[in-house]
Parts: sequence; C-alpha cells; structure tokens
Amino acid sequence: MTGFLFELTFWLTVPFWGLMIFAPTWSGTLRIASSPLIAVPPLVLYTGLVAGHLPELWATMSSPELGELREFLGSSWGASAVWAQVIAWDLLIGAWMYREGRRLGVHPLVMGPLLLGTIILSPFGFLVFLVIRWRCDTPDRATSVVTDQ
Repeated sequence: MTGFLFELTFWLTVPFWGLMIFAPTWSGTLRIASSPLIAVPPLVLYTGLVAGHLPELWATMSSPELGELREFLGSSWGASAVWAQVIAWDLLIGAWMYREGRRLGVHPLVMGPLLLGTIILSPFGFLVFLVIRWRCDTPDRATSVVTDQ
C-alpha cells in the first residue's frame, strides 16, 4: 500500500503543474494556482502515511540526528512521507513562481521550462527563478504590493 501512495503522491499534483505549464494564460489557472489548497492532496497522503507512526516521526523530527533520520528515510513509510511533503512544498513553490512570473510578465515559454525544471530539481529551478525575478522586478515593488497599484 505504501508503494501505491508513493506513486500516487506525484500524480495528484500533475494537473496543477499541467495548468501552470500548458495553460498559463487561462484565467482559471491563476485562480487555482493562487490557492494554497492545491497542496492538500499530497498532504492528505502524508497524513495517512504518518498517522500510524507519529511516535517515531516525533522522535526523529523533534531532535534530529543523522543516524535516526537515515533510519527513518530507510523505511518505506518514512521515505514516502518525506516524498509527499517535498511534493507539496515543491508545488507551493512552483505556484508562487508561476504567480510571480505572471506579475512580472515573464513569457510562458520561459516559465514553462523553468517550472518543469522545478518539478525535477526544485532548488535549482527556484534559484534560477529568483535571479530572473531579481532582474525583472522593479525597485519600488513594496509600494505596489501594499497598494495593489
């Protein structure tokens, strides 16, 4: 069952990634990507994976040590739970990148491959996007964020 949940985790996020990559200008995509609820499906799986292992999870995460973490990640439920958490956070990062890309007017042909790269290697995709954002953003952005103008 754990193997099935591991596989299912990513597939639950594919529709959201697909909208941001293949339908970036559709108004529904922005509405959907603006909701933090897109992370709920993998987080529900995470909850199911850890529900029966809360004492082990608490012991590992409350005072992490390399050996204990390695043992935790060596279990099928532990690795699957961390995978679900990573998938959820990657999706939230990707959705933020998508929204920021739209705000900055970054062309979808730039954002699409960048989001795809973020699916595979999120730290690198996120870092590249931060550089793009830094280059495209305006210095007086704080005013526009507060006033929405």
